[in-house]
Amino acid sequence: MSITPSDIAAARVTADRGIAEVIATLDRVGFTVGDTRISLWTGLAIFLVVLAVLVVAQLGSKLAKRLFGRITRLDPTQQLLGEKLVSIGVWTLAVLIGIDLLGIDLTALAVFSGAFGLAIGFGLQKTFGNLISGIILLMDRSIKPGDVIAVGDGAARSVGQVKKIGIRAVSVTTRDKKEYLIPNEILMTTTVENWSYSSREVRVSIPVGVSYKADLVLAEKLMLEAARSVPRVLDAPPPTVWLADFADNAVRFDIQLWISDPEEGLGNVRSDVLKRLWKLFQDNHIEIPYPQRDVYLKKPPEPTISSGEMT
Repeated sequence: MSITPSDIAAARVTADRGIAEVIATLDRVGFTVGDTRISLWTGLAIFLVVLAVLVVAQLGSKLAKRLFGRITRLDPTQQLLGEKLVSIGVWTLAVLIGIDLLGIDLTALAVFSGAFGLAIGFGLQKTFGNLISGIILLMDRSIKPGDVIAVGDGAARSVGQVKKIGIRAVSVTTRDKKEYLIPNEILMTTTVENWSYSSREVRVSIPVGVSYKADLVLAEKLMLEAARSVPRVLDAPPPTVWLADFADNAVRFDIQLWISDPEEGLGNVRSDVLKRLWKLFQDNHIEIPYPQRDVYLKKPPEPTISSGEMT
C-alpha cells in the first residue's frame, strides 16, 4: 500500500483540525478582564514560551563558554569577559523574542513606563553597578581569576585567591577554605592589595630576637641558612637579614625572604623558617631571650620606742 501526496495532505488537515479543537477547548476555560481574555490556553502558551526562552538562553551561554574556552589566543580574563558579554546579549535577545512571541504590546505600558522605570532604576541600582564594575574589572585586568588579593583593614582584613569573577560579586577563597563573595562595586571603589598584579613574587618578613650576649654575626648567618633551607623561598631575590632594633630584652632582627606562590599561604613559610632556626640556634648556643623582671624587696624599718612609752 503506497502513500500518496493526497493522503499526506489529508493527514495534515486532520492534525490541524485536532490541534485547533484542543486549543479551542483550552481557550474556553478562563475568564475575561476588560478587553483581555485569560484562559488555560493563554497560561500554557506563556509557560511554554518562558520555558523556551530559558532553555535557549542557557544553551547559548554554555555554547559561548565552550567556544571562548577553545580560543587559545585569549588569556583567561579575556575569555571570561567575552563569555559575560555574549551571555548578556543572548539573554537580552531571548527575552525580546519571547515578548514578541507572546504578542505583548509594550506601547500599552507607556503610561506607566516613567514611574515603572524609575522604580526599577532605584531597585536595581546596586545590581547594575556591580554588573558594570565586573565588566570593567575584566576589561582593565586589574583583578583576574587566580590573583591573590587582600581587602579591608585590621580585624576585617581578608586575604585569599580570586576563584571567579561573576556578574554580581567576586569569589575569593582563603587558606582556611572560607569563600567570600565581595561585590564588584566594592573592589572598584576601595583600596585592594593585589599580590600578583604585575608580579607573583611576595616578600615575607619574619621578626627574630636574640640575646645581647649572643654572637650577632653568627646569629645572622644562621638566620640566612634557615631561610635558604626552606624550598618555597626564592634564591633570587636572595633572603636578607636586617638588624631592626636594640630592644629592652633582645636585639631584634628581620628576616626578609621572597616567595612566588602566595596562594599557598604565608604562615606556613614563617613556621618552616622558625622551626629550622630554632634547631640551628640550639646547636650553636644562641639564646632567644624572654622578658625578665627583677623584683627587689626592701626590709621595712624597725619601729622606734619613745622614752615616754618605757616608763
